[in-house]
Amino acid sequence: MLKNKQIGICDLIRMEAITLPIYNTEGKEVDTVKLDSSVFDGIINTAAIYQTIITYRANQRRGLAATKTMGEVSGGGRKPWRQKGTGRARVGSIRSPLWRHGGVIFGPHPRSFSQRLPRKIKSLALRSVLMAKIKENNFIVLDNLKIETHKTKEAIKVFSNLKIRPLKSKVLLLLDNIDNNSKLALRNISFLDTNLAKDTHAYEVFAHKKLIITKKALSELTDRLKK
Repeated sequence: MLKNKQIGICDLIRMEAITLPIYNTEGKEVDTVKLDSSVFDGIINTAAIYQTIITYRANQRRGLAATKTMGEVSGGGRKPWRQKGTGRARVGSIRSPLWRHGGVIFGPHPRSFSQRLPRKIKSLALRSVLMAKIKENNFIVLDNLKIETHKTKEAIKVFSNLKIRPLKSKVLLLLDNIDNNSKLALRNISFLDTNLAKDTHAYEVFAHKKLIITKKALSELTDRLKK
């Protein structure tokens, strides 16, 4: 009883707020941000991450695989030979599953693989994946990302200043909004995927090595995870 009581007390102790540096587009630290401890509480729930990833990948399946049964294969309406007296095995159709070009027994048919997951588990999984990125030092906060021109080389400079190695890092960039110049400059970078913070999900964050997020996008994401 005492042991259980001690565990309960420990669970009530909140983790101190995590402080992260904020970088500008030149790769210099310009400020710090204190993360909301109610969202970034230091807990990584692997079970929630697993369930969310399995559900996401299942929902990506279209379920269009199909085979034809004996009744769906064209032809085979006439009995090949009479039932008795030939010395051969009896058969009713040339489209028998035992024959070449015949129907398929127990083959796949179009179906839905969709699964549903409670919103709280999705939120817990996203918080857990974000915490994992922070603990791995793969969580980078940008002061702001404003690209003056639509040239890709201008965007590449930003990631070079942040010491992102393209060959070893698949990067996810989360923004609060994407203007036209940024959209054009970022779309041809092979190692980069871009999304809005309000639309991101656990699988997307999990599938990338590094996460870069702007200060405003981080605030929007935190507000979203508080709900």
